[in-house]
Amino acid sequence: MRLPRPRPVILLTALVATLTVLCCGGSVVALLVGAFDADRNDPRYTTAGCGVGGVVDPDEKMPRVSRYGAAQVRNAAIIIKVGSNLKLPPRAWVIAVATAMQESSLTNLGNLGARNDHDSLGLFQQRPSTGWGTPEQIMDPVYAATKFYEKLQTIDGWELMPLTRAAQKVQISAYPDAYAKHEAVATRIVNLLAHGAARAVGNSVSLVCLTTVGQIAASGWTIPSPGAVVGSGFRTRDRPAHQGVDLIVDRYTPIHAAASGVVSVVKCNVDHSGRRTCDVDGYPGKGGCGWMVEIVHAGNVMTRYCHMVEHPAVQVGQRVQAGQQIGRVGSSGNSSGPHLHFEVHLNNDRRSVGAVNPVAFMEQQGAPLGGTT
Repeated sequence: MRLPRPRPVILLTALVATLTVLCCGGSVVALLVGAFDADRNDPRYTTAGCGVGGVVDPDEKMPRVSRYGAAQVRNAAIIIKVGSNLKLPPRAWVIAVATAMQESSLTNLGNLGARNDHDSLGLFQQRPSTGWGTPEQIMDPVYAATKFYEKLQTIDGWELMPLTRAAQKVQISAYPDAYAKHEAVATRIVNLLAHGAARAVGNSVSLVCLTTVGQIAASGWTIPSPGAVVGSGFRTRDRPAHQGVDLIVDRYTPIHAAASGVVSVVKCNVDHSGRRTCDVDGYPGKGGCGWMVEIVHAGNVMTRYCHMVEHPAVQVGQRVQAGQQIGRVGSSGNSSGPHLHFEVHLNNDRRSVGAVNPVAFMEQQGAPLGGTT
């Protein structure tokens, strides 16, 4: 296949459409997608609810998606439609679209002459000489997508793999980590063309809301701690500097990575006196996060987990999968009782300016954090 070239992250902008979707609770809501700024967490990017609507017909009029023209978006719709027809879950659609974004920028490429890598062709840069099919077959987007999905299904456990690992096992690329940067946008394209399906779990026939840890939404995100309810919220009137949410749950409850990524920070965060005293319970006003972990995910999103009961179960530089246990709930640091303090930051910006409301963010990913106390 043609060696993939690094491509900039594409953000959904300047879309004009009105989609009506059916929420998992049964109510009908409208998604208005207009001309707006490139805030990746703008709720207009995704639908409310879980997404149980049908897949957009590729023969319908397609919008432009940033630098992707209507023809490229139509190719994404074909990829999604093929996955739906094969009764594959939306996670497969996201993996396939992200792969085609990296390999061909969603363009059905013919022979590129001197710029071609061997005999690579089509949306997925499949090679006739390695058994993917004849050149005529590979240049048919339906055939190419079908062959991609067939190979994906031969990979044991692909549903729970990080996107870049699953894609690499199909493609065998010279740049195995290149696919990850397309995951966030591929998820939004699937949501746009399949009525929010990337925010649900289940198969393409029956989609349900993600409600328990261990389930991974097609977006690649999951609930970080089972049974938790939201206590103190994000930047409330009483706590305007609170850059995350407190998830109230029992001591020693497992804490799971909310999405696949790389651990960037593991430490005992100092208190206001500069002490690193994390192996004991903290108290209000002590300061510091106690035992904490930070993970960087696809799209340069960072999640932070605070107040663990003991040294975390991961180390810096470790690759973790969505749902993998990274520690246990405690009350170390600036804490009044056992809970998980959970933050989400964009652009891997650890400062307060990078923080966004985790409740809204996780709802958009199809992994809602639960009720409130």
